[in-house]
Amino acid sequence: MRLHLYIARRFLRAFLSMLVVLAIIFVLLDMVESMRRFDAASVGISNVLGLTLLNTPVWMYRILPLIVILSTVWMFLSLARSSEMVVTRAAGRSALMTLISPVLTVFLFGILAVAIGNPITAGTTKKYERIAAQYEGRGASVLSIASDGVWLRQGNETGQTVIRADRSNLEGTELFDVTFFSFAPEGPPTLRIEAASAKLEPGHWAIRGAKVWDLISDANPESSAIQYPMFTLASNLTQEQIRDSFGKPSSISIWDLPRFIQQLEAAGFSARAHRVWLHMELAMPVFLVAMVLIGAGFTMRHTRFGRTGVMVLFALMMGFGAYFIRNFAQILGENGQIPILLAAWAPPVAAILMPLGILLHLEDG
Repeated sequence: MRLHLYIARRFLRAFLSMLVVLAIIFVLLDMVESMRRFDAASVGISNVLGLTLLNTPVWMYRILPLIVILSTVWMFLSLARSSEMVVTRAAGRSALMTLISPVLTVFLFGILAVAIGNPITAGTTKKYERIAAQYEGRGASVLSIASDGVWLRQGNETGQTVIRADRSNLEGTELFDVTFFSFAPEGPPTLRIEAASAKLEPGHWAIRGAKVWDLISDANPESSAIQYPMFTLASNLTQEQIRDSFGKPSSISIWDLPRFIQQLEAAGFSARAHRVWLHMELAMPVFLVAMVLIGAGFTMRHTRFGRTGVMVLFALMMGFGAYFIRNFAQILGENGQIPILLAAWAPPVAAILMPLGILLHLEDG
């Protein structure tokens, strides 16, 4: 038991050291990039630093597999150089027994990262994108999904229009059971439209089965309401704006993601990308375990055997290969080319089986 605790402490020490080193490097690089992107002279160095610190948790969370494999390689190389691995083998501990403590440690850390780190990164991502949009002069999101349907907004110097619909098509360009509220630049409402459906076309909404209320020209708008089989309302929205307003699944906390998926599907949108992301986050601890096994599979050997640099290179190449396959499977899953569960869980399981086979072959015959 003491040996397991000792190896676990060594792994945690290596992991935290690698985390701090990579975080410092990222902060320095991202701050330089942010100064170039946001014009530090007008935004201010303190604001640029604040943006960089908001963006840091997101990137550190993304490169957790890299941190884990580098920590594993570092730990086992240090154990090999000090001959502690030789002593461990002489005490009757096999390679697989030695791996129990780092595997359990990284698995528990992966669970904490998903349960706590994911909501933190989702929150910082939202705040970073909102502040970055202000500094760049970009508008905020034009679309929102709520429990009561789909909400959009559009506007220009002549006024604003708020749009609510019960549901939509997959692209968000055709709305059903829709209501439009137009407001003057000064704030008072000017027009209300209720319709069976509305389709976004270049430069306008094509509204079918519309009932229109003029809210400024008559004291009793209902008495002057007019029914139109077809009605057009000017719009500056585009399909690209609506699509980009969905945001990334990574900007939604894993605890809120199931409810958001239900709302998305109830509104008529496809939630496949969000389902794939949810399962990939749930599979993160398993993938981190795979990174430990990959790193150990090439470095649990004494340095007197030589070729240490080559073995480290093989470990990193295999780790990057597993990471690439995982991202590639995510794309295939989001496009519907493979099942969601296969896209999320097959790469981590395969990444565990490959180094496990190497360990069984090289270490235990």
